[in-house]
Amino acid sequence: MSEIDPAIRQLDEALTRFESALDSLLARAGDPDVIKAELAALARDRSDLAEQLDASLARERELQALADEASAALGAAIEEVKSAIGQQGQGDG
Repeated sequence: MSEIDPAIRQLDEALTRFESALDSLLARAGDPDVIKAELAALARDRSDLAEQLDASLARERELQALADEASAALGAAIEEVKSAIGQQGQGDG
């Protein structure tokens, strides 16, 4: 038995443990092609959701502008009604 035999055995045992760990990892991770397809689908979904969010935010800004415009018009109408009522009340007196 040479001095190198124990080192060879240790290397062989280490490689066996490494292969076992790698097999276990791959078994838990699944098929790489399936994982790549799932990641691609997730990326597409994220992109679609980002586009939908951008569109929703733009629509929200449009609706807020319309609400502000309607509020200003309503405020002006209220002032006109108050003014008309005030003038009518002064004419009655």
